[in-house]
Amino acid sequence: GDVELSAARHQPEGLEELQAHTKFTKKELQSLYRGFKNDCPSGHVDEETFTLIYAQFFPQGDSSAYAHFLFNAFDADGSGALCFEDFVIGLSVLLRGTAQEKLNWAFNLYDINKDGFITKEEMLEIMKSIYDMMGRCTLPAPRDSAPAEHVEQFFQKMDRNGDGVVTYEEFLETCQQDADIMSSMQIFENTI
Repeated sequence: GDVELSAARHQPEGLEELQAHTKFTKKELQSLYRGFKNDCPSGHVDEETFTLIYAQFFPQGDSSAYAHFLFNAFDADGSGALCFEDFVIGLSVLLRGTAQEKLNWAFNLYDINKDGFITKEEMLEIMKSIYDMMGRCTLPAPRDSAPAEHVEQFFQKMDRNGDGVVTYEEFLETCQQDADIMSSMQIFENTI
């Protein structure tokens, strides 16, 4: 069963099926597919290619570490390659998902080892990668301690029971009660 599935992976699902699993129209899916095939003629994107494509959006910094975390979040089945379905389903959540779907996706991004908790170490890796991606040309220039300070603020807000880890429930509750976080979830709603 698994061998057959992976061999057929490069063939995209039917448009109707993708429409049912995403919040994109048939026209949007066709346009996304043309772009995907243009950048990835094989129908798959490995992490190296994903990192190169992603770097084009952040020329002022080093986006490779963040691209790694992002790639893993899009690669839902852990195959090491993104097919069009992985890409478009993740994009659908980010652009058109409900607040809860977006928060679930974000938690999955931050929970690097997928154990159901966000640790300070995981959050620090993510924060450092974001600061690296933004580059040194950010004004005012961030202090070297900025990522660690950001993590401390995150944990003061999110780690409600003070046990040193953030559970999905703590993450969800805190985000849902924060008006700024909830409004930021709507930013990309009509983008494509």
